[in-house]
Amino acid sequence: MQTDLFAEKTTQLESIPLKDAEIKYNPHFLDFDYADEVYQQLRKSLVWRQEQIKIFGKNVKIPRMQAWYGDTEAKYEYSGLLMDPLPWTPLLLELKQKIENVTGKQFNSVLANLYRDGNDGMGWHADNEKELGVKPTIASLSVGQVRDFDLRHSQSREKLRISLKNGSLLVMSGETQSHWQHAVPKRNSQKHQFLTARINLTFRKIMV
Repeated sequence: MQTDLFAEKTTQLESIPLKDAEIKYNPHFLDFDYADEVYQQLRKSLVWRQEQIKIFGKNVKIPRMQAWYGDTEAKYEYSGLLMDPLPWTPLLLELKQKIENVTGKQFNSVLANLYRDGNDGMGWHADNEKELGVKPTIASLSVGQVRDFDLRHSQSREKLRISLKNGSLLVMSGETQSHWQHAVPKRNSQKHQFLTARINLTFRKIMV
């Protein structure tokens, strides 16, 4: 892939002031044209699956497509679903390196989510599984359709909404996962009938 479209001048992250959280964001981390190219390649090249998770003892299909890539030992489990990583692709490694350069963090895995349209989403949750360790850093890269990303404080119920743009990078670290939940709400009303697809890559480090 051509990398000269990556805009180095836009890679800095700005802090979002939020109680009990460390969140940084850059809406233009990737150049727009490069982000479009990334979206197209990810959509075609990743092995997408619609997984099933256990909710109240029942197997339910998640409302999105997923793919799990990373180092061989980076296994991950949530909601009764065991994720065995597929080998890194050159593009995923390229994106990982760019994000590691700007965050100063090392990642050994990535969860890719494909939201096909407004009917796909993700409910309230925190990335607080034991495999992620204490105070995990989650780096979330979005390409494709702009979608809302909601945050909710676990105690005060304070809420924040960020519209994650094509090529944007959101980084959650510190105490964020201990005090805040996040979600990608569905947008299946008449108002949002023309929503197209979005791909989100959440880079993380699994403790092995």
